[in-house]
Amino acid sequence: MDVVHVSIGSILSIVLQALLLSSSSHGSLEPYDLLYNNAVEAFYRSDYRDVVRHMEGALSSYAEVRQTKVRCRLRCQNQHPFDSASMDLQFFDVVLRRSNCQNECIEETVGTQSMHRVSEDVIQDFHRRIPYNYLQLAYQKLKQLDKAAAAAHTYFQANPESVEMDQNLEQYKALEGTNLDHFVDREARPHQRSFSAGVKLYDKANYEEAISLFEEALQEYYRADVECRALCQGPQRFEEQDHVLYRYSLYQLVSDHFTQVLHCEHECVRDLSTRPGRLSPMENYLPLHYDYLQFAYYQLNMVEEALECAQSYLLFHEGDEFMTENVEYYREAIGHDLKPREKAEWYLRRHRQELELLMIGSENMHVELSEGHYWTSTGGREDSNRIPSGTDGWMEYVPISEKKNFTLAPPQELREGGPLVYDSVQLIQNSQALNGTQRVLLDDVMSVEECAELKNLAHTVTMAGDGYRGKMSPHTPNERFEGATVLKALQYGYEGRVPLKSARLFYDVSERARRIIESYFLLNSTLHFSYTHLVCRTAITGQQDHRNDLSHPIHADNCLLDPEANECWKEPPAYTYRDYSALLYLNGDFEGGEFIFTEMDAKTVTAQVKPKCGRMVGFSSGGENPHGVRAVTRGQRCAVALWFTLDPLFRELERLQADEVVQALDNQSSQSKWDTSLNINPKDEL
Repeated sequence: MDVVHVSIGSILSIVLQALLLSSSSHGSLEPYDLLYNNAVEAFYRSDYRDVVRHMEGALSSYAEVRQTKVRCRLRCQNQHPFDSASMDLQFFDVVLRRSNCQNECIEETVGTQSMHRVSEDVIQDFHRRIPYNYLQLAYQKLKQLDKAAAAAHTYFQANPESVEMDQNLEQYKALEGTNLDHFVDREARPHQRSFSAGVKLYDKANYEEAISLFEEALQEYYRADVECRALCQGPQRFEEQDHVLYRYSLYQLVSDHFTQVLHCEHECVRDLSTRPGRLSPMENYLPLHYDYLQFAYYQLNMVEEALECAQSYLLFHEGDEFMTENVEYYREAIGHDLKPREKAEWYLRRHRQELELLMIGSENMHVELSEGHYWTSTGGREDSNRIPSGTDGWMEYVPISEKKNFTLAPPQELREGGPLVYDSVQLIQNSQALNGTQRVLLDDVMSVEECAELKNLAHTVTMAGDGYRGKMSPHTPNERFEGATVLKALQYGYEGRVPLKSARLFYDVSERARRIIESYFLLNSTLHFSYTHLVCRTAITGQQDHRNDLSHPIHADNCLLDPEANECWKEPPAYTYRDYSALLYLNGDFEGGEFIFTEMDAKTVTAQVKPKCGRMVGFSSGGENPHGVRAVTRGQRCAVALWFTLDPLFRELERLQADEVVQALDNQSSQSKWDTSLNINPKDEL
């Protein structure tokens, strides 16, 4: 065994050295994260030609790196296949040779400078199509309206909740020099684009062209599946481990790596069925191709092709009553049987488990589209003529177990109108006056002196990007965001960097707000802090002309708002455990910045609140209360933002630590300074 370990170590050492000391590359591709950063910097100095040059280069570089990885990984997999009967050393040899092959291939094409690990924030920006937001603004400034329209449309497809982009698109459509051909999705995935176009033609009974697009969509889908799995073959992130300090054996290292690769590949079926900007896949997506095709072929009297597609559909939904009826009809019509398509059989053999997770609730998918002949919901025929079923729709979401569709009708137990706890607090508007459910507007929650003191505190303790993963402008490039938590303020007070009584006021005011919300909405259980944030947003000078974006886009606090579907999906990454929210304003001496409630469409404003000192708006955190903030066009808007939960498991960790600090402070109130043994760790976060 000792000899084996030495051999493995020697092989690993040699290959790793080869990778680290690789030869100079033949290709040269500028890193897309560098180009992206250059484009953003150019945007802030209003150099829109450079924005376009760098951002278009970043998008091109990003696409080239992706395609190069796919080509190289597929080629190296073919050159160095795994032999299931190989011994350990042979297996590790293939792993290392394949890895070396991939790195050499990629480096030869894109160059060493483009092989570094790009930050997760940049990757997420590209996934969310943020570059197109910058591009549409830059093209607009350069009067290239056709390109601005395409960039805006591309961004909006992945960000349908963006009210400002929706407004931009409407403006572009009304301008001379633009037409519908300009509104293209530059990032459209070929398989989804073909399928969507096929559905539209199918609905118009243009079956011949629809068939062509559905067949194209199938080929593109299978190609995209291969590419997705190839992209899973690269380096993996080892959760809670520093890869450099990873101390497990080679066996465990390889095992962990391939476990994560398999998990990534498992997600490909879901990914290919999911539209941009969504987390939930389209229901029954791949089988629907064969369902549409079987009926379209039947309409053109191509019965053999229809039978083949119907049999393919039954691979995914064995025993489906409607399709089984269709298969029997087709068999009788042509006098013999046919097998399903080989590609469908092969794909299902390899990915059955992955597909089964997505094929839920399809038993009632089929309806007859031909006038006078249709199936009942129980499968009985309403007409003696046997006509195959078609299908309707394809935009439904899979009801996965953790998903909860929020209904607009409020539960009966929801109440409001309880005591306001503090004598000075005034009720300004209730839910009825605010045109909604579980909403309240209160004044005089703080005094003018308290507002001024907290605003002064904010100027010292808040930091740009705090609470926003370090991003200074997380919601709009036209404003700067700064924030601080209660625990951070207490730490500053302990260090003498701010008045201790100001830090304590921040703590006390947030507790005051919690008690008011808990009492007013007549909650039967304790309301806990989920997150508390002192936040200011400041208009950036020179970037306020002709703004039509929002300071904070329309959203809901505990679910993912989907205005197009008129739904709010209670699923990650939304903070699904949040139950109530509140905003306590410190000032009103700025322009813009009104808080707004909207309908589920994220467009229809139902109520508007103008911030001022001591004013607080409180509301339940679900899809019944979509809200946002209008652009702050001059000055600085500061507020204490509070989110609450009824579930003690999701209490804010920093708040619990702050409670301990304040308790210790109260216990030592006679002393001029705190005990230095107090444990204040502002980096502990949920």
